[in-house]
Amino acid sequence: MNNLFDSPLNVVNIGLKSFHETLTKAGVSSVQVDWKPPVEIDHTLKDKIDNYKGEINKANQQALERVLNSKPSLVGMDIAKNVIPGMQDNLILHSGPPITWEKMCGPMRGGVMAALIYEGMASDEQTAIALAASGKIKFAPCHHHSTVGPMAGIVSASMPVFIIENEEYKNRAYCTMNEGLGKVLRYGAYGADVIKKLKWMESDLYPALKRAIAKLKKIDLKNIIAQALHMGDEVHNRNRAGTSLLYRQLAPAIVQTTDNSSVVAEVLSFINGNDHFFLNLSMPACKASLDAARGVKNSSLVTVMSRNGTEFGIQLSATGDEWFTAEAPVPDALFFPGYSKEDANPDIGDSSITETNGLGGFAIAASPAIVQFVGGTTSDAINYTLAMYEISIAENNMYQIPYLNFRGTPTGIDVIKVVEKNVLPFIDTGVAHKKPGIGQVGAGVLSAPMDPFKKAYTGFADKL
Repeated sequence: MNNLFDSPLNVVNIGLKSFHETLTKAGVSSVQVDWKPPVEIDHTLKDKIDNYKGEINKANQQALERVLNSKPSLVGMDIAKNVIPGMQDNLILHSGPPITWEKMCGPMRGGVMAALIYEGMASDEQTAIALAASGKIKFAPCHHHSTVGPMAGIVSASMPVFIIENEEYKNRAYCTMNEGLGKVLRYGAYGADVIKKLKWMESDLYPALKRAIAKLKKIDLKNIIAQALHMGDEVHNRNRAGTSLLYRQLAPAIVQTTDNSSVVAEVLSFINGNDHFFLNLSMPACKASLDAARGVKNSSLVTVMSRNGTEFGIQLSATGDEWFTAEAPVPDALFFPGYSKEDANPDIGDSSITETNGLGGFAIAASPAIVQFVGGTTSDAINYTLAMYEISIAENNMYQIPYLNFRGTPTGIDVIKVVEKNVLPFIDTGVAHKKPGIGQVGAGVLSAPMDPFKKAYTGFADKL
């Protein structure tokens, strides 16, 4: 204390950033503490959770162990109605929590319309709208049928799907093939060019891939994801390395099993030109891993984060299929020329299953180029990932971040930590136009809304 005023003073500021900014401008050394007050919650719920801390920690370790021990592999392809549990001719699966046609956002409606035209159940936009609204078509979340889909997440009966098997726990997950960027079904487009591409994918791409995968027997997706993280992907919005690694395995098998050289050329060219092709494999790989952790009593592990363009919903291990939802936010994004945030639909898609499994925004330090979408820097990317360790149960034993000295990615979102620390999951995402038929208008980042986590916190406490 005697020497305190003989030394330069330094300021540690807890609270409003404006104090820190003013000091910095005045040339005074200061540090801003990244802190938020706890979310307001019922103290009786917190007391109950605190009383169960021992059981919760044990359950979370059990649930996370199942996630980390999972071994997702691509084992085949088939038509949706042949393999997806409960799939029917008049059923259309969609991303996010349950929703009716009346409440669907523009891009999801557009995706449904495209699926009905693709299936031959409607001839044009107007007949598709009339059929979708008639009550003859059933709608259900992909997650209710062991399936995931990016953006609108639309899956109809005749669509080809990848089959991913968790070799450790024998559960399976499914996903359609990725169409590429721009004006495509998953972003709500339904024009003739969209249907033409989908039909080519069914007639040429799907058989070629199915034969190649059958020859290879299986493709280890967990290994590809781990390598892709070392090569600059975060395996959500950047899949360039993952797609390249997949291509190296598939290409020789496609050449060996497809006789038509023009089809071989088209198939290989399509995959090579579609950096996001691997996304539709990383998503079901994460789904298969997280589904293995469902139903663990007293576990506060988040098993699903998903959006339908209207609501953002989550599910927990201990509460099974129960959804906790709130209004979906609009992402901060880099928009294509001619578009702005006014054109953007609220966040949509099952692809946040990647963040739920420790990838995407949680691994963004492995792929700092992603934050350039919104004018961010490398240090921003690192800080986003570091913040996610605060709300995660553990670090991944397989997925690592080179820049952080190969530290495992933060894995296993704990709903208790999210609420009590007031730190929200960070997600990177694509952006669809709010009107059907237009398609993608940008890409960006956002934090999940707090309300679903507060509701899940309450639901979890009630379940204890």
